[in-house]
Amino acid sequence: MWTLALRGGSRVAVVAADWRDAFGVVTRGRVQLELRDGEPGPVLGRGAGFWLQGTGARALRNPGRRTARVRIVTPGARTSHAGQHTRTPGTE
Repeated sequence: MWTLALRGGSRVAVVAADWRDAFGVVTRGRVQLELRDGEPGPVLGRGAGFWLQGTGARALRNPGRRTARVRIVTPGARTSHAGQHTRTPGTE
């Protein structure tokens, strides 16, 4: 399990390999899907759960000003240690 932190107005590309079988839950703020054709997709609020595999989404975007957080659960995670990891786009 890991947490994606999106600062206000930021965007992170969806890399299919990172999201394979992953389930996300918005735990803070709002997150908008950016569709493959560049059009804005639905805005997901706190408590919304989603899969990206097969949706055609190419990015996640924070339409707000405050940091949004998404908790990501991946069955059969590749990490062998317990705990939570926070990833903030642009800081890795």
